[in-house]
Amino acid sequence: MLNLLPERLDRILLLGAHCDDIPIGAGGTLLELCRAYPGVRVTALVLTGAGSLREEEERAALTAFCPGANLEIIVLDLPDGRVPQHWERAKMALEDLRSRGEPDLVIGPSPHDAHQDHRTLAQMIPTAYRDHLTLGYEILKWEGDLAQPTVYLPLGEPVLREKIAKLNEHYGSQRDRTWFDDETFRGIARVRGVQCHARYAEAFHVQKLTLSVAPIAGSEPVPGFGPTT
Repeated sequence: MLNLLPERLDRILLLGAHCDDIPIGAGGTLLELCRAYPGVRVTALVLTGAGSLREEEERAALTAFCPGANLEIIVLDLPDGRVPQHWERAKMALEDLRSRGEPDLVIGPSPHDAHQDHRTLAQMIPTAYRDHLTLGYEILKWEGDLAQPTVYLPLGEPVLREKIAKLNEHYGSQRDRTWFDDETFRGIARVRGVQCHARYAEAFHVQKLTLSVAPIAGSEPVPGFGPTT
């Protein structure tokens, strides 16, 4: 299995339909990236939950999951479960972010996600970020929509334990959900770890990925990924 590293990581864009989607799908990855790239600029857009307890939870959680980052959080008030009916407003919010700069990495929901809000947001992402590395996270839930991922980020036991602790600490409103528990988060991480020869991992879906090799003398370098050293 080949390991690849981004050639630069100055700006990360996080996208979620609901408060808690991003930390559930990519919380361990955020902890690892923000510690590996101190001061990285992180912008998070969440489509629902503004003005509610959910927004308070999300702001506290994302602050905890992005240690040392230059963090900006935007939470909109689209109705939960009705994002497809508010497509234009969601797309405008995404386009506004697009006009403000070039992220090195975009993390959002996967296009095959069965939840209508997640899927709608996922389908919008490539219309605004056509030439960007985009990781689609997965969220284990009742719909049974998990697909075989294409990218893995191995997590050590301490990082997974920290992720689960932070989810429990910051999302008290979700503790009565049948799927929101330690076994769920640890279970999916263990399965993905087995698939990448690690103990635990978070997994993502990538639709397009540009690779580059050592440039020919005198030619311009090609943007993309390079192997780890």
